[in-house]
Amino acid sequence: MTFADAPAAGADNARPYSVSELAFALKRTLEDAYGFVRLRAELSKVTFHSNGHVYLTLKDERASIDGVVWKGQVKNLNVRPEQGLEVIVTGKITTYPAGSRYQIVIETMEPAGMGALLAQLERLKARLQAEGLFEAARKRPLPSMPAVVGVVTSPTGAVIRDILHRIRDRWPCRVIVWPVVVQGDQAAAQVAAAVRGFNALAPGGAVPRPDVLIVARGGGSVEDLWAFNDEALARAVAEGEIPLISAVGHETDTTLIDFVSDRRAPTPTAAAEMATPVLAELRAAVIDYERRLVRSGGRVVDERRHRLSAASRGLPKLDDLLALATQRFDLSAGRLKAALERNTAAHAHDMAKVAPRLTPALLDRPRRLKAERLSELSARLDAAVARGADQAARRARLPELNLRLNAALARRVAQAEERLSALDKLRLSLDPNRPLQRGFARVHRADGALARSAAVLAPGEAVRLVFGDGERGAVVDGAKPAPAPRPKAAPDAGQGDLF
Repeated sequence: MTFADAPAAGADNARPYSVSELAFALKRTLEDAYGFVRLRAELSKVTFHSNGHVYLTLKDERASIDGVVWKGQVKNLNVRPEQGLEVIVTGKITTYPAGSRYQIVIETMEPAGMGALLAQLERLKARLQAEGLFEAARKRPLPSMPAVVGVVTSPTGAVIRDILHRIRDRWPCRVIVWPVVVQGDQAAAQVAAAVRGFNALAPGGAVPRPDVLIVARGGGSVEDLWAFNDEALARAVAEGEIPLISAVGHETDTTLIDFVSDRRAPTPTAAAEMATPVLAELRAAVIDYERRLVRSGGRVVDERRHRLSAASRGLPKLDDLLALATQRFDLSAGRLKAALERNTAAHAHDMAKVAPRLTPALLDRPRRLKAERLSELSARLDAAVARGADQAARRARLPELNLRLNAALARRVAQAEERLSALDKLRLSLDPNRPLQRGFARVHRADGALARSAAVLAPGEAVRLVFGDGERGAVVDGAKPAPAPRPKAAPDAGQGDLF
């Protein structure tokens, strides 16, 4: 019901409205009259509810109005609602009947001007800096010689061509390009998804994981580069594990991603130079290191040679060291010859004195004893040679005996395993509880004895039935069950009589 439908105020039969009727009539009137409203105002009392809705107040210097953004529209806003932000919103005017308040249901929100955008950016930058996302301690060092370089940029611009050309000239390696749009509403989400996608790659997978990432875009206005000031993109860069180089815009352009990245490059070409070394310079450095190593090794050898020569000059000469010992040797050799001659003469003199008393038998005895001793030694030698031959033969058979012993042990173990397996099968077949698992039961009498036949059970006797999953008591019935009729085989027309 609208106000036009209400009866005249002065009529005697005027029907009174209920509060609900009046509230909903006002609601319909406002929604019909102000179904689309565009407001410019400053935000205050911004509240993000746990259910996803955003409640706020739009105000200027003389008035204010409550506003609400339903959770389905929050993600479509071009700006994050914040206290003190000047915005332009569109929506419809409605009322909240339970409180008799009117409010605007916001469908779109955009900053009112560049000043508001920069102010919002400064507030976001201060908040992220307070969280420690800009700290130098958390920035990762770039790899010195990357094998794979990941590039997040537009595949159609001049930026990717400059990066590929620069990398090819400096450090030929594999480059993986993740194509994204770098301007517009979808740019921030696509770049963040690319950074997370590169970090999600598993090392050693089908697609190699990059050692370093480059996020690049050419120059442009502040509005063109605004996608790289997105908070979600900044947090995605900060959470990544792969070192990242930011190369957005020209040297004078600064975006939020520059503060959270590990390195900032003034241009995309400079980012390619930061990410890769120069192969020719590395080769020259290796050659220089090799030359310096050879030169240093030569100097060390020369120094050791000079030190050894200097030390040798301080040592005495070999002739001087051996002179005294040589003299003593010569004196001892001369005395030894004279002593041997005197000893031989003394023994000859003693032999001459006892020779007359020696008989032929006595003279032959030493020769006989010597012959016997020689025969004994010859026999012992033959026995030792025979024993050595036997031992050598036995040692020669050791590998064969070892193989036979291993084969015999393997056969004995296999036989033991077969016997053990047979005994285990016999044990399982003799297990009295095994048939119980297949649905059988044991019948025990009151004294615990096993009832092996029906004849031992008297009518009315209490028995105990043991099943696989427990026990139950029972009483024997005196009646003898009638035998079950045998099933008759159906005649088969196709099978004749064998007899």
